[in-house]
Amino acid sequence: MSDKHPPIIIDMTPEGEFRDPPPPPASRGLILVLARLGGVAMQVALATGGLLVAALALLAIGVLLPIVLTAGAIGAATLWCRLRKARARGERTIIITHIDRRM
Repeated sequence: MSDKHPPIIIDMTPEGEFRDPPPPPASRGLILVLARLGGVAMQVALATGGLLVAALALLAIGVLLPIVLTAGAIGAATLWCRLRKARARGERTIIITHIDRRM
């Protein structure tokens, strides 16, 4: 027996005559249309879900961006004021941008 092909079934009546295999069930038009419509509806739902996720990501960026910019501006203003006061007192100011850990 081969696994690639299904076995052939021969149906015989008690009189010794062979029966024809039953015809495949006829696809009904409404069921076929509903199946296609369901497939299209699933694709539309998946595409809409993807757009919803993208919209939520843009909304999160739109909400968080002003917060980040405000916090950065406050931090920059604080550093500027501290440097200005230190220079007014005659202190040396050094801004460290990189720490070399090889020492």
